[in-house]
Amino acid sequence: MRLIIAEKPSLARAIADALPGSATRSEGAISVGDTTVTWCLGHLLEQSPPEAYDPAYKQWRLDHLPILPCQWQLTPRAKARGQLKIIQRWLKQASRVIHAGDPDREGQLLVQEVIDHLGWRGPVERLLISDLNRPAVAKALSALRDNADFQALHRAAEARARADWLYGINLTRAWTLVGRQAGHDGVFSVGRVQTPVLGLVVRRDNEINAFQPYPFHVLWVDLAVEHGQLRAWWQPGADHSLDDQGRLLKRGPADALASRLPGASGRLTELDTQHRRQNAPLPYSLSALQVDAARRYKLSAKAVLDTCQRLYEHHKLITYPRSDCRYLPEQHLATARTTLHGACQGDDTLTAWLGSAEFHRRSRAWNDKKVGAHHALAPTGKPVDACRLTTVEANVYRLIVRNVLAQFYPALEFNEVKARFILLDEAFDAQGRDILVPGWKPLFTTRDDAPALPTLTKGETARVTGQDVEDRETRPPDPFTDASLIKAMMNIARYVEDRDVKRTLRDTDGLGTEATRASILETLLERGYLARQGSALRATRTGHALIRALPEAASRPERTAIWEQRLTGIANQEDSPTRFLEGLIEDVRELLGTADATRVRDALASAQGVEPTQPRKASKRRRARRSNSNSQRTRRSQRTRKP
Repeated sequence: MRLIIAEKPSLARAIADALPGSATRSEGAISVGDTTVTWCLGHLLEQSPPEAYDPAYKQWRLDHLPILPCQWQLTPRAKARGQLKIIQRWLKQASRVIHAGDPDREGQLLVQEVIDHLGWRGPVERLLISDLNRPAVAKALSALRDNADFQALHRAAEARARADWLYGINLTRAWTLVGRQAGHDGVFSVGRVQTPVLGLVVRRDNEINAFQPYPFHVLWVDLAVEHGQLRAWWQPGADHSLDDQGRLLKRGPADALASRLPGASGRLTELDTQHRRQNAPLPYSLSALQVDAARRYKLSAKAVLDTCQRLYEHHKLITYPRSDCRYLPEQHLATARTTLHGACQGDDTLTAWLGSAEFHRRSRAWNDKKVGAHHALAPTGKPVDACRLTTVEANVYRLIVRNVLAQFYPALEFNEVKARFILLDEAFDAQGRDILVPGWKPLFTTRDDAPALPTLTKGETARVTGQDVEDRETRPPDPFTDASLIKAMMNIARYVEDRDVKRTLRDTDGLGTEATRASILETLLERGYLARQGSALRATRTGHALIRALPEAASRPERTAIWEQRLTGIANQEDSPTRFLEGLIEDVRELLGTADATRVRDALASAQGVEPTQPRKASKRRRARRSNSNSQRTRRSQRTRKP
């Protein structure tokens, strides 16, 4: 009997549907001929809590730290014991075993740890599925690989799980205990990814709170030229009072010049025209989709991920969504026309876009060298039943299809024009964009482009038809939103100060992974470290206090981003899990040495005036329930979490 172990029930059903023959369903499994398909329910196993290694660790004490397991153990999750027994029963009858976890690091770990834990010692084959449509699944079933080819990926995932346990257990216990000494009644949860993400928000909030606005002034003129009108802006010279961005700080000179401008004439002295050609944006990775969907539809990162999972698992309209890749396999190009014709059926907007696609084109998106374990999000080609999709599902689906369709549109071509006029011996600048070939741009129009300038000739005369001085004020940086925080996690090198580290991180995947970024934000919200204010994400008082209480190294992205790079190195067989964990243990020891109740007490005091405030004070009964919930959360915090 051949046993296929899928990562989740929806994947198992898709596999069973693609097998020849009639299916027989039983508890926790589907049998088709001599093949049985069973499934996990996410992680069936988790890292054992500290007390599994030593009962003394059940009590939180500083003198126990650091807790360092000699022989790592896994424990079945309470709600997964039944399914684990079902897999074990089928495994005893199997002659062949096929690993059908998702095609990523976590998917490799999730199924393989079950196979290993249940004692299977025979060979294992690997089934890689990124598209749940029946033809795609059948094709994958005919192209099984040896699971041994993916052991480096498994070692990387296993190292990640152990690293999270070592870091989270030890630092959470240390700062919670010194927090109690400082009078904080609650758990200070510390994680190798969640805490640096919180640090990004806290530092941005601090910039906003410390920002001191100041006024500046701008002078503009409307000019009549030979072929129309335009608006130009005064460029005050260095003899005026300017800030570091060249903005005028005193209004007097602008008023004086404005009083002389009515009816004045001048000439166009400099004209620079640059022809630009811009290719269509690439198909989406999950994070890139989360950024665009948050900006366009105000969706949270979690809402986008959940929507993609439904489009993938339930509707079977898109390929595997938790991808960090923005490129597509070259073999998909040959079937793209058919796929997109099917994908656009049932959606009037997509059908209209499809009509202008030019399928003889080949964009840079089709590149096997850029495709790793996953390819970019793409439609499967299954026709859309618009009645079955929610508004959110339809919107997200349309974005995914649009970005693939755009690969068959011409490039956007335009002229960027910069003009300088001299009026009364003063410089005035104007700029505009003249669209020559709209190309893919009509599919993406979300904001107005800079208007085109009229046709200009160097040396021509310009006459003032209007002018005004505007008073403006500098603005603080914007608070983080789901979109900007996900983008910051993707491009974490921008927030790193060390030049060498910044250079190294430019080519890495950033902070967290495609599969975990949304859950990291939700975890910070659920634990009361972040709060939503409209679309903005702001740190709470507890969040500010935690970051102030920790050493800066624990709340900055450098260390954990480099860890992600090390994990990628392990997956690529360029690094060793042992060396990685040994280095991590040294980091943990160093950080534990900085745990200090006085620093926590000062941090709690200094965070009292920070907004937004914590949720309103609960009643005694609600506080009691919350206390019990916190105790349960504390126990859960001892178990493995994703980064």
